[in-house]
Amino acid sequence: MAQNRPRGRPKAFHDRSGQNTIRALDRALSILATLGGAGGLTLSELASRSGQSAPTVYRVLTTLAQHGFVELEEPGQVWHVGAGAFRIGSAFLRRTKLVERARPVMDRLMRETRETANLGIRMGDQVLFLSQAETPETIRAFFPPGTIGAIHASGIGKALMAWHDEARLRRLAAPGLAAYTERTITTWEGLAADLARTRARGYAVDDEERTEGMRCVAAPIFNAHGEPVAGLSVSGPAFRLTAARCAEAGARVRAAADEVTEATGGKAP
Repeated sequence: MAQNRPRGRPKAFHDRSGQNTIRALDRALSILATLGGAGGLTLSELASRSGQSAPTVYRVLTTLAQHGFVELEEPGQVWHVGAGAFRIGSAFLRRTKLVERARPVMDRLMRETRETANLGIRMGDQVLFLSQAETPETIRAFFPPGTIGAIHASGIGKALMAWHDEARLRRLAAPGLAAYTERTITTWEGLAADLARTRARGYAVDDEERTEGMRCVAAPIFNAHGEPVAGLSVSGPAFRLTAARCAEAGARVRAAADEVTEATGGKAP
């Protein structure tokens, strides 16, 4: 008897060899990702960053523009991600009520701490920021939706990692822990010790590990199986978010993350 396989997946679903990929599409998606990470680039800048020729990049851009995925800003001839890409990306957020349920909690957390509140998820060995409640303070942290950060140098990233088993953590750390500031944790032993402290107190601290002068306090949000699926954090300048305030903010972030866990049907392990 033939074995049934999940609908929507061809027999070669797990085959990532060249014969099962579309090179032109791969190039186009790479260019779109490069453009999205930069916020706006000229044709020559985009060609240089993507490692592709200017004529190839131009053909890709004009094709993407026909679908609204990119837009050309005439003054300066700068290309930007377009509304079409936003609409497609929004479909990801509609898969879950996480952003919707977290929003009022984030707004309240921002008002209580007077610092920017963030919501993020793990994406491979990185953190993807989904939503933000920005503080009105003049000097503030800013991680717009779509921003990506290194998991080991992020409050949310470390909050999620702290509840992973050691084997999974070692796989995440295997490629190496890049240094971003003098405070970045770059050894397995240092990371393991930091994650142990995170589990003990219930929240993680990014102590100027990604950006000098900025601190972040974060706690995990769990699903129905007690697995960490997202993180909630507050970020701000180190002169305001002092060590003493980190402890106070940590308790508030932990309570807020627990509230979102409950609101989305999750449970703490």
